[in-house]
Amino acid sequence: MALKHGKYVYIERSDGYYVKARVFKSRNDDASKYIIIGPKIHKPPMNALILKEDQIPDNLKEKLYMV
Repeated sequence: MALKHGKYVYIERSDGYYVKARVFKSRNDDASKYIIIGPKIHKPPMNALILKEDQIPDNLKEKLYMV
């Protein structure tokens, strides 16, 4: 699966799973910059940009565990 030139990132949760998120580069507000879109997975693609859970805003952290 291609990641479309930085449009998508994977966020590593504290339980070892990864969740796919859409990144909007034109939005300046950190809260609306990421939208969680994917199911949780154990192994992200090799060329994926991976963010840690503490690098995203607090309101998105609770959405990571709803997936």
